[in-house]
Amino acid sequence: MVSRRELVRLLAAGGVGAAAAVAAPKVRALFGPDRLPLDGGYAPAGNELGWHRGAVRVLWHVTTDKPLIALTFDDGPEPDWTPRVLDALDALDAKATFFVVGERLERNAALVRGRYARHEVGNHTWAHKDLAQRDEKRVRDQLRRCHDAIAEHVGRPPTLLRPPWGHLGGSTLTVAEEFGYDVVMWSQRMRENLFVKDPGGIVADTAEQARPGAVILAHDVGPEDRLVCIANLKGIVTGLRDRGFELVTVSELLAAGQPATTA
Repeated sequence: MVSRRELVRLLAAGGVGAAAAVAAPKVRALFGPDRLPLDGGYAPAGNELGWHRGAVRVLWHVTTDKPLIALTFDDGPEPDWTPRVLDALDALDAKATFFVVGERLERNAALVRGRYARHEVGNHTWAHKDLAQRDEKRVRDQLRRCHDAIAEHVGRPPTLLRPPWGHLGGSTLTVAEEFGYDVVMWSQRMRENLFVKDPGGIVADTAEQARPGAVILAHDVGPEDRLVCIANLKGIVTGLRDRGFELVTVSELLAAGQPATTA
């Protein structure tokens, strides 16, 4: 904390701006999103609605000797992007897991109606909010609204959660446990920014990085540099298959091995 004497000295030396600049980090430590869970808010000891499984699986990859990998897409669905991804996967009879944003699914339900049938669909919050900065009530609202949208528009409820940006807090874990979710991170990502003008490069790079049990992060929404992945998705899938990999959903990958860790 900033002592009263220190605050007076700072005000005298540099005015309110200097005092605020020094005090701000300490104020954030007490009241900001990175504060310690002194009241149980962001790292609560248990779920106030009751006990459920008592544990949450959090996985980055799955330990398996089988040549299986899970290709995942975040942030959709949106026009232009998502149909191109689905078209490429359909053409190759390939599976993927889509972590959808609820409000986008609600807005674009007609765009994807029936098109997720071969794929898995997971919860990526209602409005792509940082769950690590939210208490249980607000996390629950984000997950419930997305959960219900998926159940309505996809026809089956989700069993997986991917928190936006991979940010985790205790409130996320307790609410995920309440919903019966497994929390899915990733062990590999599409490095679009390195291959914006090198389509062959992203095909080779994705295949070379892949390992059995990998969870690969891609996006079906975003800035233009990600289009190198979308435009070359058929080549990426073919490259992975040429190395002997089979594309499965995250749940199928889980069933084939052991998750890398449990929270």
